[in-house]
Amino acid sequence: MQQTLTIEYGDDLLAGLGLSPAEFNEEAKFLLAAKLYELGRFTAGQAARFCGKSRIEFLLSLPRIGVPACNLREEDAQVELEFGRNE
Repeated sequence: MQQTLTIEYGDDLLAGLGLSPAEFNEEAKFLLAAKLYELGRFTAGQAARFCGKSRIEFLLSLPRIGVPACNLREEDAQVELEFGRNE
């Protein structure tokens, strides 16, 4: 089942940002997906699908907004590194 989120905004907002309605909608979806990914609520694949990008395209777009492409917590990264050393 598909759900819809509606965000109301005026033309003055678009004019101030210099974006068309389609560009603003695309950017808003990307920013929401990126934040949910950063918080660990979305995987990279889920976030990419949410904003209509490929997983690689999504990950490569994150530095533009200051979000790290890798969202492993330090303890998770240590477990992964240790696993790699033992292989």
